Amino acid sequence: MTPLVPAAARLRAGDPPLTEHVERLCTRIDRIDPALRAFVPEPGRHDRLAAAAKELEARYPDPAARPPLYGVAVGVKDVVHVDGLPTHAGSALPPGVLAGPEASLVGRLKAAGALIAGKTVTAEFAVLAPGPTRNPHDLGHTPGGSSSGSAAAVAAGLVPLAIGTQTVGSMIRPAAYCGVVGFRPTYGRMPVDGVIPHAPTLDTMGCYATDLAGVRLAAPLLCDSWAEPGGAPPAEPVLGVPVGGYLDEVDPEALAAFERTVRGLGLPVRRVDVLGDFDAVKHHLRTVIRYELAQVHRDLFTRFGSLYRPETVAAIRHGREIDRADHRAALAARDDFRRRVAAVTAEQGVDLWVTPAATGPAPLGLDSTGSAVMSLPWSQAGLPAVSLPAGALGGLPLGLQCVGAEGGDERLLAAAAVIEARLAA
Repeated sequence: MTPLVPAAARLRAGDPPLTEHVERLCTRIDRIDPALRAFVPEPGRHDRLAAAAKELEARYPDPAARPPLYGVAVGVKDVVHVDGLPTHAGSALPPGVLAGPEASLVGRLKAAGALIAGKTVTAEFAVLAPGPTRNPHDLGHTPGGSSSGSAAAVAAGLVPLAIGTQTVGSMIRPAAYCGVVGFRPTYGRMPVDGVIPHAPTLDTMGCYATDLAGVRLAAPLLCDSWAEPGGAPPAEPVLGVPVGGYLDEVDPEALAAFERTVRGLGLPVRRVDVLGDFDAVKHHLRTVIRYELAQVHRDLFTRFGSLYRPETVAAIRHGREIDRADHRAALAARDDFRRRVAAVTAEQGVDLWVTPAATGPAPLGLDSTGSAVMSLPWSQAGLPAVSLPAGALGGLPLGLQCVGAEGGDERLLAAAAVIEARLAA
C-alpha cells in the first residue's frame, strides 16, 4: 500500500475517486484479512463505507478545500467507541454493555476527512489475553499486543493509518514486531474519552503508519496543542542508552543487533545508568495497573466474570488484593521516578533515549503477545516514544525505540526523522 502522506495527497486530488477507493479497500480486506484477522468482522462494511464516501464527496466537491485525511481509511482499536460500530473490546461480553459515546479522537479523525475502515482486534480489554490476529511477516508468530490488529492492519497494507492504545507496551511492541512506525505521545496529549480504560493513570492513545512521515501528518491532527518546534532540530541529536539491568532483559542476538544499529547511526551516544532501580519501577507500575484494572472492572466483573478469559481474571483478582494505600504509594514512587528521569536527561544533555523496542523479534505462537518490558519505564514516566523499523532477525522485524522528554512530542518526531534517515542510508 502507498504510505499515508502520498496516499492522502492522491485522495484529496481525486485519484482514485472515493467510490473506487472504497471498492479497492473492501476487496483488499476481504482478500487478506481472513488469514490475518486484524479486523473485527463486519458484514456491512462495504455499504457503510460507500455511504460515508458519498457524504464526503458531497461535502468537499472542491479538491482544494478537502481536509488532510480526506478519504484515508483508518483502523480503530476495538476499545475505542465509534458511532455505528459495536465495541467488543476483544471480549465475550454483550456489546450493548460496553456501549458509550464516540471517542473525541474518532471525531478528530472524521473532521480531518478520514473513513473509519473498521474496528481492529485487541487483546481482551487491552490486557493480556491475545486476540486472533497474526503477524503479517509470518502467520505463525504473534503481532504483539494489545494493539495487535491496528499494527498488523498497517503492516499488511490494509490501511495506511491505525489507532491503538498503550498502557505499558501496547503500541511500541506491536510496531516493532510488525515492522511499522508506532507513536505513543506524552501521557494526556491525545484525549482518551470514549475509550474503555485499562489503567486510567497510564492509558495513552497512539497511532501507526508505515513511515514516520505518516505519523508526522497524523499527530498534529490527533494531539492537543500541537506546535512544531521553533528552529531546525539538532542535526546530530545526542542519544542516551540506558545501561544496567534494563538491557539485560533483551535477547542476546537482539541486543547485539541494537548495538550495531546505534553504532551505525554515527550520532553522539551517552550511556547512562538512568534505570538503576528497575526492579522497583516494575513493581510500582504493576501495582498501579492491577489496582486500577480491578477498579475499572469492579461492576462488570461482578456481573459477567464467567465470560472473562483466564488471563484477565487473574489480573483483576490480583488487583483486588492490592490496598488503596499501596496504590497511592506506587503513584508517589512513580512521580519520583518521573522527576528523576527528567533530571538525568537534562544533566546528561540527552536529546532522546534509544533502546530496543522489544526484547527481540516476534515470538513464535499466538498464546502470548510478548514482553512489554522495553516500554515499561517510559510508560511509567509518561514520556512520548516512537518505534522505528530497524533491521530484522530470522526474517522478522526489529524496532528501535526513541523516547523524548515529557511534552516534547514535536521535538521527538523531528529528531526521530534524523534517525530514520540514517537507518535508511
